[in-house]
Parts: sequence; structure tokens; C-alpha cells
Amino acid sequence: MDAEIIDNPEKHRFELPLDGGALAVSYYKEEDGRVVLLHTEVPQELSGQGIGSRLARGVFESLRAKGRRVIAKCPFMAAYASRHREYLAMLDG
Repeated sequence: MDAEIIDNPEKHRFELPLDGGALAVSYYKEEDGRVVLLHTEVPQELSGQGIGSRLARGVFESLRAKGRRVIAKCPFMAAYASRHREYLAMLDG
């Protein structure tokens, strides 16, 4: 269950494939050269298992590796970044 995060630019989302074909996703848009994280979804039946945090870590690591700046409009992603100070320097706004 340690799948890689997939950037799916056609659907404007990062995806975390899960067992049984389910996906956890984080939607984004590009704005002024930055990635705006809009909304994160984890299948309800898998809620509370740390999947959202795995997705968030993967998203931030992927974006950090590319040197991207981030605006976290998604409350979940903003809260995750605030708890993981290594990602705060990436944030704008």
C-alpha cells in the first residue's frame, strides 16, 4: 500500500492509488507559476487511516523536488503544511 503519487495534469489532480482500485486525490490549478491546492478527497470508507497524510506528504515532496511554489487553499493541505514545517517555506499566500 505504498504507491507512488501520480500527477495527472489532464485532470488537474494528484492521485494516490489504493487497494481495490480506489483513489485518494488532491485537486489543483496552476496560477501565476504556482500550484494552488484546492481540495483533497479520500474515500469515506478509508477515512482515519492516514491516507490523506500520505497523499499530502507525497504531493509536497513532489512539488518540492520540482522547486514549485504552493498556495494551499485546501484546509487539509494547509493544516498538514503547518504541522510539517519542512514544507512551510514552499507556501505563498
